[in-house]
Formats: sequence, structure tokens, C-alpha cells
Amino acid sequence: MTHEGFFNNPEKRFEFITADAFLALSSLPGESVDCIITSPPYWQLREYDVSTKQDEIGNEESYDDYVKILTKIFSECKRVLKKDGSLWLNIGDKYHNKRLMGIPWRVALSLMDDGWILRNDVIWDQMKGTQSAKDRLRDIYEHIFHFVKSPKYYYNSEAIRIKPQKYPTKNGDSMISATGVSGKRYRQQIENSKTLSAEEKNNAIQALNNTITEMANGDIVDFRMTIRGEQRTFHSNSEKVSGRAKELSIKGYYVLKMSAKGHLPPDIWRITPEDTQRRDEHYAVFPEELLRIPTLATCPENGIILDPFSGTGSAIANAVKLNRRGIGIDLSECYNNIAKKRLEEICQKKH
Repeated sequence: MTHEGFFNNPEKRFEFITADAFLALSSLPGESVDCIITSPPYWQLREYDVSTKQDEIGNEESYDDYVKILTKIFSECKRVLKKDGSLWLNIGDKYHNKRLMGIPWRVALSLMDDGWILRNDVIWDQMKGTQSAKDRLRDIYEHIFHFVKSPKYYYNSEAIRIKPQKYPTKNGDSMISATGVSGKRYRQQIENSKTLSAEEKNNAIQALNNTITEMANGDIVDFRMTIRGEQRTFHSNSEKVSGRAKELSIKGYYVLKMSAKGHLPPDIWRITPEDTQRRDEHYAVFPEELLRIPTLATCPENGIILDPFSGTGSAIANAVKLNRRGIGIDLSECYNNIAKKRLEEICQKKH
């Protein structure tokens, strides 16, 4: 089982392999893909369209076996992934004998023990859901873990920044930030402070003036200033655990600025699971909006995205739409046929 033709041909935008994930991964060259985005079958939750049930992930009798098998598969993913690559893993939890099993974190901790570096735990708030149990809260979220192989990895933060909705405006002689901050109150607090020395007051006023100038020049759209004795520090007053607390102790102030370039998305994503453009036979489909941030942030243009549990090819379809390439692996020939047809239609539209 070789796939050198795909890796050596930049014009080929996608490929699908019908095989066991571990076996297929073992046939791929080392450090050959830029990013992995996937969602393996959940433990004892669904049955998929495959010919050999004994090979199907999620059928294990014990959750321990499920975690061990996934850890083995993702160890092979680590070999295939480039040194600066990322793995995005979506996985759901399971109630068993009235107990919430904590499956996502059991898998995540096992992967961390196997050498993966966890960078983010994204909460996917699906915003709606059904529930038959009457003695617990309704569950409407899943985890998406962002893992990397090494501390330095490809990450294009500019591609995913959320642009400010409102820019600074001028009100007379004062600049007003995107949320209405002009600096007038901060200036009064500095001048009236009984905890700042004369030198600290001068430095704080100069920092405030520089910040307002940055806002006037369009470099920032908003800011907050913390002054010793006036506002509380963020997170902690301990200099051992908070760099801001140390800065406040040494300088008497610090300034937090919001760049005009925007800010990075938070780690809670509110996205409904249904993709309005999708109607096929797969039970658990990635909505395209869910795939946008991982694709743009952690895979360069024309880079290769791998999904070792590709289903009907959502991650690969999104990759091709965003000018990346994709390779999918699935046990189901039926799903792969659907995925191939889907990708062929996408490629035809792009040309």
C-alpha cells in the first residue's frame, strides 16, 4: 500500500484510502502531512457502515482498550505528522451504567503521556441537543483538543483574528476607544494617586499618552490601564504566578492593548452540528465552520491535511475549498465513495 503518487504530485488535491486506520497510516511516509483533523468513532455509541466489525474503533468491550487503541493509532499519526504540525482531535463522552466516563480526557491524558503536547482544549458548544435522562443536566458540548509534536509549530494567527467591530473615534480633542475609553479617568487616577511616587506618576502619564497616540494612529482600537491602588490585577496579586502583578509592583501600572488587527478566537466555539449544505448517510458530520480555524491556523496553503477517520470527507472537502490538499482514511468503502464524489464536484467548481 503506497501513496507516493499523491505526495509527489502537487496537482492532485485529494486521495481516499479504504483500510484500517493504523494499517493505512503505517504505509504513509514519515513527516509527510502538515495537519491532522479528525474525530474517531466514539466508544460504544454508533455502528458504522463497515464490512469487518472486529476492526471498527469504538466496539471495544472496555474503555481502557478503546483508549489504548487510539493512543497506538495517534502515535502512528505523530510519525506521519511534520515536526511543526498540529493534531486537532474531536471526541465525545459516554454515559455507562449511569456514570459519565470522561472518555475525552482519558484519551487526551494518554496522548500526553505518549509525548503529545496539548495546546488547547476547545469546548464545542453545539447549542442544542436532546436528552432522555430526567436526573441530570442536558449535555450539549464536546471537546476538541489541539496537540502538537514540538514547542515550535506552524501557527498563522493572522488568518483567524477576529476583526474589531468598532474603531476609535475622535470626540473633540480626545480619542475614544472602541468601547468608549478615552483615558481621562486613568489620568485623574494617576494624578490623584497616593500610592505612586512622583517618578511613577510621570512614567504612567507618559505611557498613557503613548497609548492614546497609538489609538489615534490606528495601531490599537482599545486599551485598559491598571494603576497600583486603583484597579485589581488580573488572575492573581502574587508576583510568583502573575507577570502583571510583578509589573504593577515594579512600575506602579501596566497597560493592556487590543491591536487593530483584532484578537484571536476564544476556546469556546458555538457552532450547531448540522451543516446546512450536507445531506448524506454519515451520522456524525463535521460542520465546515468547525474546520475553518484549525485549517487556516495550522496548515499552510497547499499543505496536506490528513483525517484518519474521514467518514464522508468533511475535513478533506474543507481543506480543498481553502486551497489545501487532503488525504482521508476510512474503513467504509461506501463513505469513501461518497467522499470521492463530493470532492470531485468541489474540484470541478473551483476550476
